[in-house]
Amino acid sequence: MTAPHGFSVSRYAPERGTLARLTARDSVLRRLDWPILLSALALSGVGSLLVWSATRGRTELNQGDPYYFLFRHLLNTGIGLALMIGTIWLGHRTLRGAVPMLYGLSIVLILAVLTPLGATINGAHAWIVIGGGFSLQPSEFVKITIILIMAMLLAAKVDAGDQLHPDHRTVAKALALAALPMGIVMLMPDLGSVMVMAVIVLGVLLASGASNRWVLGLIGAGVVGAFLVTALGMLDEYQINRFAAFANPDLDPAGVGYNTNQARIAIGSGGLLGAGLFKGSQTTGQFVPEQQTDFVFTVAGEELGFVGAGLILVLLGVILWRSCRIARETTELYGTIVTAGIIAWFAFQSFENIGMTLGIMPVAGLPLPFVSYGGSSMFAVWVAIGLLQSIRVQRPMTA
Repeated sequence: MTAPHGFSVSRYAPERGTLARLTARDSVLRRLDWPILLSALALSGVGSLLVWSATRGRTELNQGDPYYFLFRHLLNTGIGLALMIGTIWLGHRTLRGAVPMLYGLSIVLILAVLTPLGATINGAHAWIVIGGGFSLQPSEFVKITIILIMAMLLAAKVDAGDQLHPDHRTVAKALALAALPMGIVMLMPDLGSVMVMAVIVLGVLLASGASNRWVLGLIGAGVVGAFLVTALGMLDEYQINRFAAFANPDLDPAGVGYNTNQARIAIGSGGLLGAGLFKGSQTTGQFVPEQQTDFVFTVAGEELGFVGAGLILVLLGVILWRSCRIARETTELYGTIVTAGIIAWFAFQSFENIGMTLGIMPVAGLPLPFVSYGGSSMFAVWVAIGLLQSIRVQRPMTA
């Protein structure tokens, strides 16, 4: 007898009995990818300290409570963990049947942002304010639904044994479904999220085994799209200024180049071991804007130094490495595609976030996964960890 979600249970064990439940629980714990889980927990833990350091003296933000952002970051992490457990319990195969509904819900949510329910934060009209100081950024969850809807379509006939690779018609449908939410998010405008989604789509196509012509065509379409967006004036002035500051780091250091200039000063002052937690002059002096969210890596660079910042990179690297192993070992294309989409998401968003603080990437308003403050981002990345763990748990045992 085979228990739900691929747990091996003795045929003589009562299905609803204590022994069956214990066996299933032991199987789940044994199959979990612990390096991924522990690395993600460590990143969230380090992030809580960095967020606390960046906000404890910001009375205009923390409502006079130095622990305000710390407690909320820990709460977000706890909710994220609950979402991960729920995702593992449901299983990625069970969720596969609910993907159309989840996709439709995500479309409704991002459309709601364009209504009076939406709110503008840091120049992007990408939020829904719930109340009580809580807000929701639906585009974070769109990243997950794009991965799932494309994986469902591209893997359907391959996993059923009807095809070796997705056909052109299937690929076209998958790209059309991904383009719809990306177009809506672009209207907000939330260019950073669109960039991440584009990389996700590319990673999904590469993992699906689709014709290379689609991959090359997508890259070409991206280049043409970027030119048209610029030529047609679809970018807001603050976004154009960000790219201008990236192209010329010395451009108006007290204006458009202020953020990146102060970020480099903070990271450069940290040296090998850093100034010590809560002792960074740039951080305590509040010279770096949005330091608890987009620029949280500057706190690590200044207060924990090269060693502490390097540890964050190592932990992110462990998650990506183990995710690649999960993608390689899964026996179904659906699981491979989902894992590849998550890898592309985490890798590009981490590179973009850290790169913009170092001045090697333009400022795009993207959080550092697991580390930056933000509920929507934290919930989304932990759901992604749940998907990775589910794929790992439900694969056939080889040893």
